Amino acid sequence: MDLRQLEILQAIAETGSFTACGRKLHVSQSAISRQVALLEDELGEPLFLRVGRHVRMTPAAESLVQLGQRVFQDVRDTVGGITDHTRALRGTLRLAGGMTVCLYVFPPLLQHLKRVHPQLDVRVTVATAARSVEELRAGRHDAGLLTLPVEESDLVTVPIMREELLLLTMPTHRLARKKTVSPQDLAGEPFVLFEPGSATRRVIDSLFVTEKIEPTVVMDTENVEIIKAMVKTGLGISIVPYQAVAREVREGQFFCARIDGHELVRETGWVYPRANRVPRMVLELQTAFEAITALLELAPKPGFSTFA
Repeated sequence: MDLRQLEILQAIAETGSFTACGRKLHVSQSAISRQVALLEDELGEPLFLRVGRHVRMTPAAESLVQLGQRVFQDVRDTVGGITDHTRALRGTLRLAGGMTVCLYVFPPLLQHLKRVHPQLDVRVTVATAARSVEELRAGRHDAGLLTLPVEESDLVTVPIMREELLLLTMPTHRLARKKTVSPQDLAGEPFVLFEPGSATRRVIDSLFVTEKIEPTVVMDTENVEIIKAMVKTGLGISIVPYQAVAREVREGQFFCARIDGHELVRETGWVYPRANRVPRMVLELQTAFEAITALLELAPKPGFSTFA
């Protein structure tokens, strides 16, 4: 049995006769009859019963037609996947991400993606994870790079990034003079924090709950740049993703430290609608991220204790 014979069986099932099958496949009726006879000899079973000018499939033929449908679908999927990866992306990619992702991850990611696929049109929306999930479920975004967890049965989540959260103060702050910052050193300090309910805030709040600290929150916002600006004014201290302040810490504009006894980490990942096949745009996004991962500063280098 070969693919050509399966193709002939499907064509006979669709057209109802050997003659019509031959016209559909552009071969003679005798050639069609010959292939069917060969297959019947191989199987030891009749495949068709003649009813006037038409033929009727036997159960054996029906089973082979179903097999052919599965085989040809697998062939189409495989060939499609191969040609996808050798063809430049076109069309519009609609992305969603939070403020930190849009500031520090999307620029190098999209620069690389546009270099590989110059004809791709990219649209980016800055939104909270909750809002982005709504947009994804409504079909208004293709994918989001969101703070996890996102637990929706109709969405796929692929964790790709672990960001360390560190204490942030000005270099002149009293905590900047300490070799080690303990949780109790934070008691009584005013805080500028991410908005309540966000995944990042939940990580920070878990620290306060564990250490029985009741923080004084003087401001909360989803915008990490506003947090940094408020810390610079002396309004309060904060806990932020390291990559959002890595450059300023190196330049001495901020003091940054781990909190003794705690590893504060938030996880970020791709989120996209669940389907039978992962969209090629999502696969290309994942490939692009792997290419630029080395450019991201998700945590201080090994041996870090404090920066000043």
